[in-house]
Amino acid sequence: MNYNKKSVEDIDVAGKRVLCRCDFNVPTKDGKITSDKRIVAALPTIEYLIKHGARVILCSHMGKPKNGPDPAFSLQVVADRLSELLGQPVKMAKDVVGESAQSLAASLKDGEVMLLENTRFEKGETKNDPELSKKLASLADIFVNDAFGTAHRAHASTAGVAEYLPAVCGFLVQKEVSIMGKALADPERPFVAILGGAKVSDKLNVINNLLEKVDTLIIGGGMAYTFLAAKGYGIGKSLFDAEKVDYCKDMMKKAEEKGVKLLLPVDTVVAADFPNPIDAPIDVKTVDVSEIPADMEGMDIGEKTRALFADAVKSAKTVVWNGPMGVFENPTLAKGTIAVAQALADSDAITIVGGGDSAAACEQLGFADKITHISTGGGASLEFLEGLELPGIACLQDK
Repeated sequence: MNYNKKSVEDIDVAGKRVLCRCDFNVPTKDGKITSDKRIVAALPTIEYLIKHGARVILCSHMGKPKNGPDPAFSLQVVADRLSELLGQPVKMAKDVVGESAQSLAASLKDGEVMLLENTRFEKGETKNDPELSKKLASLADIFVNDAFGTAHRAHASTAGVAEYLPAVCGFLVQKEVSIMGKALADPERPFVAILGGAKVSDKLNVINNLLEKVDTLIIGGGMAYTFLAAKGYGIGKSLFDAEKVDYCKDMMKKAEEKGVKLLLPVDTVVAADFPNPIDAPIDVKTVDVSEIPADMEGMDIGEKTRALFADAVKSAKTVVWNGPMGVFENPTLAKGTIAVAQALADSDAITIVGGGDSAAACEQLGFADKITHISTGGGASLEFLEGLELPGIACLQDK
């Protein structure tokens, strides 16, 4: 896949109607936004378009509305917050491609901004319906995709519309693609990847693809126990993917053949039962991976493993991390994930954290500003690491 895509800076936007796909899928509670991080992340592109005299038509999805328009999923709250951040009014359309959207788009003046209603109010959005894509495209002269978080989905507002308009990326997508693209295509070495999370099956293709590229692959989290089982260890009641044992054996063999260091936990924090609720106090002990009691399950990496993993990060020049090392929502079981986040924060390497839980962990721990790049898209960054083509980026014009 070519990661060298045209951006808003490569085209003339003055006086043009620009449809800009953002990721405004923000968390809300009682009708109020609880984190506006995604809105703030879109500001550089929106402010560039305003400054260069574009007529800005923003669009995004929010949540998963089931049956068409639903006030609970309206983007009005986003329009209000965006007006405050931009210091100018953001006009809100009452629909996605209907009369309200069309008349507002037609009356926009240079430097003005409007927001379409939640794209998922249209059934055709997730089906990438060409009719909806055409209607969206008819509102504008240029399409800008600045929503990396949805770039792995071929929806009408992320990929479909690019069939009918010249399409380029915004600054957020450009940053994601250039940093992650370079890390995978031409990394500074040693290149270390750290994978965690619950299931091996979620990361099958990622492991396979990364083994072609990395010098060291570190595996923690729930997925490590299937690897340990494949090595012949008893893993007690730990997470186990019986169908993937042979796959894990193959991957360990592949690592050996390629001269890639594959690091697995050497000790683990075990408990009798999963904490309920998830942040409840819990009795734990640390054991070597060869001595996991039959009636207990592994919930985090132990102290020796934390040191082992941190040590591998110390000598790295590029580090990619995706997925927690344990049940990090529980303070007792968060130490492994904290240790990895700390190792990345202390490192002089280029450090890239895939979205989702690992990104949340870095932010909660206050390490975000010490990481080179935290991806805004969990699913998208995973598919990127798999080496898959992301439809929302493939559809953009090459430089």
